[in-house]
Amino acid sequence: MSELRFPENFVWGAATAAYQIEGAARDDGRGESIWDTFSRTPGKVFAGHTGDVACDHYHRYADDVALMAELGLAAYRFSVAWPRIRPDGTGPVNPRGLDFYDRLTDALLDRGIDPIITLYHWDLPQALQDRGGWASRETAEHFADYALAVHSRLGDRVRTWTTLNEPWCSAYLGYGNGVHAPGEQDAGAAFRAVHHLLLGHGLAARALRAAGARTVGITLNPADVAPADPGSAADAAAVRLVDGLQNRIFLDPLTGAGYPADVLEHVARMVEPTFVRDGDEKIIAAPLDLLGINYYSPTYVAGRPDGGGSSAYPGTEGAVEFLPATGPVSDMGWQIEPAGLTRLLVRIGTDYPGLPLMITENGGAFPDDAASLAPEGSGRIADNDRIAYLDGHLRAAHEAISRGVDLRGYLVWSLLDNFEWAEGYRKRFGIVHVDYLNQRRTPKSSARWYQEVISRNGL
Repeated sequence: MSELRFPENFVWGAATAAYQIEGAARDDGRGESIWDTFSRTPGKVFAGHTGDVACDHYHRYADDVALMAELGLAAYRFSVAWPRIRPDGTGPVNPRGLDFYDRLTDALLDRGIDPIITLYHWDLPQALQDRGGWASRETAEHFADYALAVHSRLGDRVRTWTTLNEPWCSAYLGYGNGVHAPGEQDAGAAFRAVHHLLLGHGLAARALRAAGARTVGITLNPADVAPADPGSAADAAAVRLVDGLQNRIFLDPLTGAGYPADVLEHVARMVEPTFVRDGDEKIIAAPLDLLGINYYSPTYVAGRPDGGGSSAYPGTEGAVEFLPATGPVSDMGWQIEPAGLTRLLVRIGTDYPGLPLMITENGGAFPDDAASLAPEGSGRIADNDRIAYLDGHLRAAHEAISRGVDLRGYLVWSLLDNFEWAEGYRKRFGIVHVDYLNQRRTPKSSARWYQEVISRNGL
């Protein structure tokens, strides 16, 4: 393949999330989160795994930052655990919780690594869930207060603030089909959660900007939704429905167009959207400086009256069939199709012009079987499947840039093997291997490959 170079000042980095790596679940005044409750509930997470220890990043962050610097990362996206800052979600700020992120931020800056903060990556304080969680409007208001509390400590050094990570997952997987915390199965609650997450984003974005934040954004997991048969009107209708639930219900109000009429009509079949109040859409449309894009796999659908639909897309039963993956798949069973990333980026750049984009997550889970764990001559762990995945998707990103997409950077998911939510520790996304018995970190061959990509700003 030909050599490719990315634009000057293109940002290379890696991403993680608090509950997936920090551990220290009961240290320094941290409160309970919905993921603490969910993972300790029998049958919810593979083999009863929890994030109680995870990668012990809370105590090992200095070594992890040194490893980031060794790899040449220019940016590190991490999330702040709301229960560390306000253990009950609303009460006094816990200074020891802020102290940790203060130390982490300084350690990153000392190594020349730009901190990118995500304020919410799914670990809602359990006390707020007990009062309704994201299905309740008050959670959005408390989120804005929490965002200001974090900014008051770190705003003098952190330039880029992301409010939410993948509100689609928080709403539909947490309140719709229940495979993620808090484990509810209620379509009405899922749609209320969608709105209150977006409202929380808008309130927090306004507050952060008023406090002096330089760059404020949000991270979504939009899907490249494609028809099984491009010539089928039924499949086109299925694409329209799924695209509305996955993409337009978030992107349209965030960019000032309000909720799409067809999506609101669909929602009204399951719950009357009275939770959307006058003025809410204006709040949600707070100006965005950056849109984070998390991409892993495309979605193929067909329109069929006997389609089973998906509980992750409320109301698609009897209308949509989600097609199984074809061709190569990751260890998650997700179809590997880099061209889907190009299509998605070009679509967003076309439909929502003027919005700077960053790939805030992209990566693949691949098994650490006997072959992949065989040390290479340098002592690294070979993971050629991950290298092929990353190479393909970076080429797809470059293609989007060549078509005029304003893509500012790429953050690999993930820096470390970690707690993969309901999958526990059995799925490994890291470019750095973590031995959970002794917490030893070993860069995989993908880490060294990525290091070389960064050093030459290209492939």
